[in-house]
Amino acid sequence: MRRLLEFVRRLRRANGSPPRHKTPAGSARGRCVILVVALTSSALAGDLQPAGLATRRTDLNPKDQARVAAITRPTSDFSKPEQFELMQGGAGTSRKDVSRDSFSQSSANITFEEEGTFKLGNALFRKNWVSSPSSTQASDGLGPLFNERACQNCHLKDGRGRPPQGDAGTTSMFLRLAREASSAEEKAALADHRLLNLPDPVYGTQLQELAVPGLRGEGRMHVDYQERQVTLADGTVISLRKPSYSVVDPSYGPLDPRTTLSPRLTPPMIGLGLIEQIAPADILAHADPDDRNGDGISGRPNIVRDGQSGELTLGRFGWKAQTASIRQQAADAFAGDIGISTPEEPKHWGDCTTAQEKCLAMPNGVQPRLGPVEAPVPVMDLVTFYSQNLAVPARRDLDRPDVLAGKKIFYEMGCIACHTPKFVTRRGTPNNAQAFQLIWPYSDFLLHDMGPDLADGQAAGEATGNEWRTPPLWGIGLTETVNGNSFFLHDGRARSLTEAILWHGGEAQKARDRFAAANVADREALLKFLESL
Repeated sequence: MRRLLEFVRRLRRANGSPPRHKTPAGSARGRCVILVVALTSSALAGDLQPAGLATRRTDLNPKDQARVAAITRPTSDFSKPEQFELMQGGAGTSRKDVSRDSFSQSSANITFEEEGTFKLGNALFRKNWVSSPSSTQASDGLGPLFNERACQNCHLKDGRGRPPQGDAGTTSMFLRLAREASSAEEKAALADHRLLNLPDPVYGTQLQELAVPGLRGEGRMHVDYQERQVTLADGTVISLRKPSYSVVDPSYGPLDPRTTLSPRLTPPMIGLGLIEQIAPADILAHADPDDRNGDGISGRPNIVRDGQSGELTLGRFGWKAQTASIRQQAADAFAGDIGISTPEEPKHWGDCTTAQEKCLAMPNGVQPRLGPVEAPVPVMDLVTFYSQNLAVPARRDLDRPDVLAGKKIFYEMGCIACHTPKFVTRRGTPNNAQAFQLIWPYSDFLLHDMGPDLADGQAAGEATGNEWRTPPLWGIGLTETVNGNSFFLHDGRARSLTEAILWHGGEAQKARDRFAAANVADREALLKFLESL
């Protein structure tokens, strides 16, 4: 990818075009056009890329390409809802009544037979794994170190997690552990994308607080908050809480002094299959690593290796876009969160390291009659299908005057420079339910520097310690309904959408400052728009 980006830079310098200065709403459109031309020129010039990094769509004929360009162009008419805006997850959008189960509905356009597959996947998603040996056999293999016993226990009601609350535990938020490379071999592995980062030599890639009988958990996450007062332009005072993290009672000695702690809240599961089918060219078209148009936004893709093919591809899942596919995301969670081996990650002892000898001596749950791993191919097939087909709920109140006014403010403040409203998914997808769908995720799925306040200091592939992937906003207005809380951002520090916006820095500083300078009516209208998503 560095070669690709460098080629784009050389192409721009050769063209000698001056930077463009645009309004906040127009800058995203301008960047799209510039990057589509530049990246397509790179491909035509013979700088061949793997399919996962294709810089132009080959699934569309010229007529369809023109239709897609027209329908995904940001609107300038805020007098009424846009066509198809109600169905923000395309034809698969759930029209069920709003409830705690709003994130747990299947895509509305899957077949009757696929509905059965979805329900089987849901059962496995909710299944509690047990330690080995056990009479259940097919559920053996928990841990030996783990964070939870079931996928659903972290992804509560298929929604977002919450930070630890006193004695309530940390079942839906955990600490990623990583350090910088310290040898030429490690640096080479990072440069070649064979590794995302380096684990702690004793505690591995994340802190596991729980363990099977006969073993101790690795320690406990501890969070301290300091309140910070922010005064808006109209005199309104908002209190923000700044967290700091540490590990209490580490069971296997101190962490490596170079190890960084990155808190990660479990994100909502809706719409993942649609995100997976956005054409790489459409995501790359929004990248502007050199900020050529001068709007202060320089989104970058995270380029990772596909777990199966080994080819370079586009990362699009996870807080740092460090994972390329839903199946790999599920395999990583099985291994790291539950300690279950899969064909993609055949780690029978999960995240246990060579320094944890007692952990590695524990029995695993492999049943030879079922296969060489604890969660064999059929399990992965079902869990992946389930994760790919959790429906996005329909919009609500989208024709209300205050919601339409808030949408206009969202555009005018420049929020769409990162929170790209619309995409049309690829044709010829593995499942027809995700094929050629107009979707409204409000994300560009790129990395952005969010400033020092949100930085975790931890790299993940191309992502630096200051960068985060733009999270999709669809469904954000149902957070309280589904999960009973309103904790936002990667670590749940924000207790409301207002707090989440005020934490934005770095590339999002200008948009954040416009929000802080707005009057009460405009701020409330913007929030009404977000709550309608």
